[in-house]
Amino acid sequence: MGYIKKLEGKHLYLAVPKVEDAATYVKWLSDFDTTDGLGNSAMIMTVEAEEAWIQSMQGKTQFAIIRKEDDTLIGNCGIQEINQIRQCAEVGLFIGEEENRGKGYGQEVLRLLLDFAFETLNLHNVMLRVFAFNERAIHTYQKVGFREFGRRRESYYAKGRFWDEIHMDILKEEYLADR
Repeated sequence: MGYIKKLEGKHLYLAVPKVEDAATYVKWLSDFDTTDGLGNSAMIMTVEAEEAWIQSMQGKTQFAIIRKEDDTLIGNCGIQEINQIRQCAEVGLFIGEEENRGKGYGQEVLRLLLDFAFETLNLHNVMLRVFAFNERAIHTYQKVGFREFGRRRESYYAKGRFWDEIHMDILKEEYLADR
């Protein structure tokens, strides 16, 4: 069975994650180029653990990122820590293969997530975290409208040194005004 589309953009759609893709996720999450940016390079992933995680995410706001032209899985994203009373949440994403990075997919994913967060979930503030060495991601987030609001200094050790964790957010009215 193919992917079940939930949110659709120009080049991508976000779909319900499939347990059958666990081995692909484990491959990506075993690559330091991917995991350094996620802050989980020390984790040892297994297919069984990833299958269980995918099962636990069913019915939640976690999505497979699928390239429309060939229905290929290229990453994962989601909206976490949703607080309906405070109307805030956190987003995260990763693109698995280097060949799919730097093509604007991250921007498109963020816009799909923010459309859903602000227009469907009625959130007011969405934040994310990124490490200071991930300049490509920071640039992407800024293009979508995220602004830095704080840092946790030298809180992550990767690539032989300590790095700041940058906190960025965007408000609903800022996002809608810039669309």
